[in-house]
Amino acid sequence: MTQTNTLTDQHRAGRVSRFIGTLNQARELGLSVESAGEGHLTLCLPYSEKLIGDPRTRIIHGGAITTLMDTTSGCVILCALPAFELCPTLDLRVDYMRPAEPDRPVYARAETYRVTRNIIFTRCEAFQDSGETIANCVATFMRVGQNALPKSYRDLITGEGA
Repeated sequence: MTQTNTLTDQHRAGRVSRFIGTLNQARELGLSVESAGEGHLTLCLPYSEKLIGDPRTRIIHGGAITTLMDTTSGCVILCALPAFELCPTLDLRVDYMRPAEPDRPVYARAETYRVTRNIIFTRCEAFQDSGETIANCVATFMRVGQNALPKSYRDLITGEGA
């Protein structure tokens, strides 16, 4: 498939799934794509005993929520740009509103709200199926260009190497 500005949501979801498959922490957490569209993305963090921060309350550790939000914020870029670029995190600010309820998955929904030649700005919300916000974050990512990566890695993420 040749990448254009008219990627389908299915192609965006595939791009994100392949990319998070290359991230050890995302694989360990079991992150998966719930939905993907132009400039927006929702990932799911399934509840797991290994993510419990406090055994008395069974609440997911905040580090897992932060990783979910950082990953979702970074991966939404794959839904916003017509060509794959690896964009490192420059800044990530997370505001926690309340703990996640035990035994239920957590979702993160991110969007790009400004894309410049050098920087991409995102915002993200973590929530559970009740719809209540667990945390919010804003982040900035540096654009390094699509040619800053080996072609074989770009092809793996875009699906062109398959």
